[in-house]
Amino acid sequence: MTELTSLRHIPHANLFRKGDVFVLFGELFGRGYANGLIDEARKAGMTIVGITVGRRDDNNALRALNEEELAEAEAKLGGRIINVPLMAGFDLDAPEGEQNPTEMLAGLTLKGWQDEKLDWAAVERCREVGVRRFAASAAQAMAEIDKLIPDGSNVFFAHTMAGGIPKIKAFLAIANRIYKGRGERFMSSRELLDSDLGKLILMNFDEVTANTLQHLITASAAIRDRITAKGGQVRYTAYGYHGSEILIDGKYQWQTYTNYTQGYAKMRLESVAQAAWAQGVSATVFNCPEIRTNSSDIFAGVELSLFPLLAALKREGGGAWAEQQWATCQELLNDGVSLQSLIDQIEAYNNDPVSASFRNFEAWPMDNTPPLAEVMIGTSDEMTKLHKDRKALITDHLSALVLESAGPLMFHGAAEKIAPVVWLNHDIIAKQLNLLHP
Repeated sequence: MTELTSLRHIPHANLFRKGDVFVLFGELFGRGYANGLIDEARKAGMTIVGITVGRRDDNNALRALNEEELAEAEAKLGGRIINVPLMAGFDLDAPEGEQNPTEMLAGLTLKGWQDEKLDWAAVERCREVGVRRFAASAAQAMAEIDKLIPDGSNVFFAHTMAGGIPKIKAFLAIANRIYKGRGERFMSSRELLDSDLGKLILMNFDEVTANTLQHLITASAAIRDRITAKGGQVRYTAYGYHGSEILIDGKYQWQTYTNYTQGYAKMRLESVAQAAWAQGVSATVFNCPEIRTNSSDIFAGVELSLFPLLAALKREGGGAWAEQQWATCQELLNDGVSLQSLIDQIEAYNNDPVSASFRNFEAWPMDNTPPLAEVMIGTSDEMTKLHKDRKALITDHLSALVLESAGPLMFHGAAEKIAPVVWLNHDIIAKQLNLLHP
């Protein structure tokens, strides 16, 4: 278990400058945490380089981007993209003539999925094919990136890969019950993890979310050696999640979303950074707070921990700008609903004995339970109903603020070389936001 190492100061180290190179190891699809880092790299005048996961053709074969796709991806990134497909995971890989794991589970149904068994020797052969493919592609991409990095420069590698759920039709229905179900629709997360489907998902999560950081560090060794030999410095960052500290009872207390199935892979990601750090490689996993994104929206209740950020903004020296954030959020609520009453409801939720029982750092990630689903998903539904528009939520606004703050914290924190695993909690998020908006 990683020790909880929280960032308590605003890092100001300015290592990166014009002529240095920022490498995004993961494709940019929408607005998310990666954008904050890219914004900082652009402000510093760095050259921005990215990669692509590639695309699948009609036969599920992996291919590079076509001209139109490449132009669109480069415009979104604001930099050059190395057009070598770097799709992580092995759910669609298989030795010639054999089924891939997704095909193995194609007949899965909501009724009998727990009893479906996999041929693990066959799965391992698929994993080996996927790993070889990814490692070879990473080496090829890094050879191209090497040509774009001049001697005397510094390099920032930002790992952003995560996910790995196989595209199995029945899984969406299963996931909806595990992450959104309560009452008769509740389904145990432990039931998933103990099934062959769950074990496959955890394996693929490891390959996509965690092991890709090791592939990045390995594939870029020649770049790292060349740059450091010439006096330059290299940094690696990755996005983690391992709960976060928010204001509860007037104190910053660690809490988490449950059940966060990717938690096992996120801990493996931490261990990759720790092993690299021990070898003298500056790799840091930044464990970021919960936010709403396209991918996190399947997790009902993950957004609840965002609301106390409003109180943190005031606590950490916020002035007129912090008051403006309260006013903006108040405007999003139905007439007659006060923002303070909503904050009070969230405080009651966090102090509910059921919720409090899951604030167990050593036991993370814990399994879900029917009582937790009732209080967490029920509170999430209640909060949403208090808004004028379900598509304009307070948690959308607060998520954008967290993204804005995390970018400079990670960018300058990586330059400072703090630790292999660092938590960004609501205190430092609020301090950084207040500094950005004096």
